[in-house]
Amino acid sequence: MTHALTVAIIPARGGSKGVPRKNLRLVGGVPLVERAVRAAAAASRIDLVVVTTDDAEISAASTAAGAMVVQRPAGLAGDEASSESALLHAIDALEADGETVGTVVFVQATSPFIPSAGIDEAVSHIREDRYDSVFSAFETYGFLWRRDEHGHAEAINHDAEHRPRRQDREPHYLETGAFYAFTAAGFRAAGHRFFGRIGIVEVPERTAIEIDDEQQLAVASAIAALDEPSVDAAQPESIPAKAIVTDFDGVHTDDTAFVDSEGREFVRVSRADGMGVSRLRRTGIPMLIISTETNSVVGARGRKLRVPVLQAIDDKAAALSEWAGEQGIALDDIAYLGNDVNDLGAMAIVGWPIAVADARPEVRAAARVVLSHGGGDGAVRELIERVLLADRPR
Repeated sequence: MTHALTVAIIPARGGSKGVPRKNLRLVGGVPLVERAVRAAAAASRIDLVVVTTDDAEISAASTAAGAMVVQRPAGLAGDEASSESALLHAIDALEADGETVGTVVFVQATSPFIPSAGIDEAVSHIREDRYDSVFSAFETYGFLWRRDEHGHAEAINHDAEHRPRRQDREPHYLETGAFYAFTAAGFRAAGHRFFGRIGIVEVPERTAIEIDDEQQLAVASAIAALDEPSVDAAQPESIPAKAIVTDFDGVHTDDTAFVDSEGREFVRVSRADGMGVSRLRRTGIPMLIISTETNSVVGARGRKLRVPVLQAIDDKAAALSEWAGEQGIALDDIAYLGNDVNDLGAMAIVGWPIAVADARPEVRAAARVVLSHGGGDGAVRELIERVLLADRPR
């Protein structure tokens, strides 16, 4: 008898109006689609994680994260296509390959904080026949209102003339959209995620954050930067980059400067960084420094390290792209090390966005790896050693 699988299905199309390329945008240094794959894969009751997409880049990111990819036809990838249609297509594709799907967990990549334990609880409810379909929600005692046809406020879940204390009120549950679970057979029959006996899985309120605009993305990134120490712990020891590009101030220095009476600037740098650059140079792995400032100190340090320097660069991403093209190196193979908001553009286009330990919160949130050393305190050496570790023959 064929084992019926419990499958997590993540719809992730390439198009998005509110946030372009939304499913590949970073939160906590990790693309949204990869965060969803990780959360689903970490749930012990999930047998298979599937991403259904029409996009080659999303497909590659999903495969690298460990998911199986089902190619979604263009007709099911437009703005008008429903999530249900994508789910049904994915189930059909799996069963055409000989798999038997028993339970489905519909996971939304646009929810950056998906609790794996909540997914396991949802699957348990379905497998143990307590409910036919369940969804994630958080408890709220909020007073809800709407506008009537005249634009006047009208109470929904309470009597406007009676304001009971919280402990005297009945709680309500707000759907988060993070995940839904249901039997595959029931879903096929109903054609919708809600059917039969419907249950609720309570999840933390932050699970309700859903990325539909740039402001929500910024909020999620800030939360991830402050609230996800485990992301740092899970970072790869080695970084398989084929080139290293860095900012200067706050990366090669501690972002402070000494100025003498004649206006000359002096900065503090790390000798360990210098040794690291020397080791990198012997391998032939190219390195570049890009600085927004025009300062003789930057040029002098570049000459000392024998590393080319680009100064007075307002658009670091454009300069980096041009240099990568000249070097014949794919952007995905480049590690960029930054510390401040003017590095975000360059970090967004490379495969390995890296932040120094004392970087701005926005930069830490955008980084795939946050180093343990700060700027001017060995961060460059740390990055180089991790690149060399990946380059070392096995």
